[in-house]
Formats: sequence, C-alpha cells, structure tokens
Amino acid sequence: MHFKLLLVFVEDDKTDKVMKAAREAGATGATIINNARGEGLKRSKTFFGLTLESQRDVVLFIVEEHLARSILERIGEVGEFDTSPGSGIAVQVDVEDAIGVSHQIESLVEKMEDEL
Repeated sequence: MHFKLLLVFVEDDKTDKVMKAAREAGATGATIINNARGEGLKRSKTFFGLTLESQRDVVLFIVEEHLARSILERIGEVGEFDTSPGSGIAVQVDVEDAIGVSHQIESLVEKMEDEL
C-alpha cells in the first residue's frame, strides 16, 4: 500500500471542521501541531510592536494514495483556502516508506473489502 502525507496549515478555529471533513473523506486520523505562525503575501499587521495575526495549526495526515486527492480537495473546501485568502494551505507529498501504520492498513483493507 502506498501513502501520501497531507500537510495542512489552517486557522485554528477551522481545525475541527477540517478534521471532520477529512475523516468523512476517508482519513483515519491525524497529528495536530498547535500554535504555528506563518506569513503570506501580505505582512502581518502590528500594534505597538505586537503582531496581530490569527493562530494556525499544522495538521498532518498519512492517507492511502488513492484517497489523497479527494481528502485534499475536501479540506480545501471546508477550510475555504481558495475563496478566502490567508485562511490556509494544504499540500500532499509522496511517502516513500512508513512504520507504525499497520492499523491504518488493516482498517483500509477491511473498508475496501466491504465495498467490493
């Protein structure tokens, strides 16, 4: 089985919606890293030296490659990445090898067998 790593950088108030949408699209879980910072095309505004920016989360999904694109698209829709500038980004990267995903493989095999 081949996997993709989905890296999602999302406003922290949308993390739960992104997680729910990804699960509904086939993701079996994720790792969430809280309180990340980023800067897009426009620099963050400051007020007396304090940066005024929303907090971001980094959400990492390892998903089966055939599900990756649909999960990625669903995350983008729910996170409003293309319609609301600065709301977040999501990318996918090939995973050459992975350890610790045997439970995910078993779950995916069962799901595929049920569908067939």
